[in-house]
Amino acid sequence: MQNRPARNGQHGPVLLDDSRARFRLWAPDAQSVSLVIIGGDTLPMQANEDGWYSVEAEATAGTQYGFLIDDELQVPDPASRAQSADVHDPSILVDPDAYQWRNSQWQGRPWHETVLYELHVGTYGGYAEIEQRLQALADLGVTAIELMPLAEFPGDRNWGYDGVLLYAPEASYGTPEQLKHLIDTAHGLGLMVFIDVVYNHFGPDGNYLHRYAKHFFRHDQQTPWGDGIDFRRREVRDFFIDNALMWLMEYRFDGLRMDAVHAIPDRTFLPELAERVRAEVEPGRHVHLVLENEENRSSLLDSHFTAQWDDDGHNILHTLLTDESQGYYGEYHQDSTNKLVRFLGEGFIYQGQNNRRGESRGEPSGHLSPTSFVLFLQNHDQTGNRAFGDRLIGLTDPDALKAATTVLLLSPMIPLLFMGEEWGAREPFLFFTSHHGELADAVREGRRGEFAEFSEFADEQTRERIPDPNAVETYEASKPDFSKMDEPEHREWQELYRHLLKIRHSEVVPRLEGSSFLGAQALGEAAALARWRLGDGSELRLELNLSSVDVPVDPIPAGARLLHASRGAEAESQAGTLAARSAKMYLEAAR
Repeated sequence: MQNRPARNGQHGPVLLDDSRARFRLWAPDAQSVSLVIIGGDTLPMQANEDGWYSVEAEATAGTQYGFLIDDELQVPDPASRAQSADVHDPSILVDPDAYQWRNSQWQGRPWHETVLYELHVGTYGGYAEIEQRLQALADLGVTAIELMPLAEFPGDRNWGYDGVLLYAPEASYGTPEQLKHLIDTAHGLGLMVFIDVVYNHFGPDGNYLHRYAKHFFRHDQQTPWGDGIDFRRREVRDFFIDNALMWLMEYRFDGLRMDAVHAIPDRTFLPELAERVRAEVEPGRHVHLVLENEENRSSLLDSHFTAQWDDDGHNILHTLLTDESQGYYGEYHQDSTNKLVRFLGEGFIYQGQNNRRGESRGEPSGHLSPTSFVLFLQNHDQTGNRAFGDRLIGLTDPDALKAATTVLLLSPMIPLLFMGEEWGAREPFLFFTSHHGELADAVREGRRGEFAEFSEFADEQTRERIPDPNAVETYEASKPDFSKMDEPEHREWQELYRHLLKIRHSEVVPRLEGSSFLGAQALGEAAALARWRLGDGSELRLELNLSSVDVPVDPIPAGARLLHASRGAEAESQAGTLAARSAKMYLEAAR
């Protein structure tokens, strides 16, 4: 095995050779800490400066262990690389170099080639089932899969955003070696693999840090999940940065999607994380850092981060497709055409304007490349946070959805698909957990309470119909039924996605580097014309009409070539008009 000495301050155990390991724990609020080798010795750990405890012990890969705090509470390693069972159980010592990579020369792919496919490992069937479907995704035109969070969570059913052991892949999904095998297989097919990471909070069950490292948190800053994480402390910053580096370096993930970073108040942490990643990743390797950030901080995209999920783009398209206006969709329902124009012409809609709470949100974004924005029509949040997990295919007119799909797959923004979307799956994706006791009751009632402000859930009896997140039936209902993929309706959607992605890879992707926004204008209610300058000087032109009536359009410039019309020949109505619920994409050669 490769001898990898611990960096000073590094969290987690390090194998020193085939028979010994160094164990470390940052526990500044503990009076004493002992290492407990399951089935073996209990060894007192030496107290070092700054709250660290350490000990060297005889141990091999596979050894189970825990820490005994003040001779009264045994806890797992917060930097555990694997768990023997669940979040309260012993940790497992892992050799990070044991897996023999078959595609060790893989360097990733440039960002502009990215077509993301978000999936939940559990509902998709586990690592082995995902491997079996990778070839079909590559054949479709997907170039990257994005795994919802893997950090060990309580129970065996969870979205993953309740993770408490951030270094340990969820045991119910498989071993660390099986995860590496999935990534290795994907790389062999030319597919990148991204992981969604949660650095803004820990889940409510199984987090023992409050007991022995209270300074991991700060009581003067609150998040939706409780006390904020204290990123002012070096030990805390390193805990999360080392975690990011573990996924990228040891598991060879090609990128991170960072969940809800607007809930990280410290403005210096994200730039430092990005700088550390860029400094430590091997030269020539493509690694991509993607944000979810309600604050629309375009300044983070200028240098530190690759792209951001464009919730604005989703929200305006969803509102126009469904006419929904409750909750945050109300912000987009009002003045929706102008918001559509701003999204198509500049990326973000909120660039400093006040939101529904009267708060200024966002920074100017029109100077960014369109590839700085990840666009989606569906994702785990926008589907799963609906009361009944409805998919878009059941909420809108099929022609309008095909028009929006044209925008998704042929615009210069980076497209993201949500599992099953590409074949028109109708199974819901619900919110699910596997909590027990009082916590299960609180999660159930909290879930139902989220919809109290919606008119259709105004009475308690109606809210009780919202599926219980902890019921196994809720989880089972969220699994895509792949046996339906060959039915005629679903084959039609697959052919549309395959056709559009073929156009994207042949006509758009080779020209994407160096692309820029050229602006957009309204053509009528819920209709817009948008233009983008591509890297080779050519121009991409979108005509989009999500309304129920035809709208007038100017003649197409000479030399513009039609790439796709969402309604085919049916959309070729009288000259000078764009048919209702349709989209056309043109490519005009450089002049």
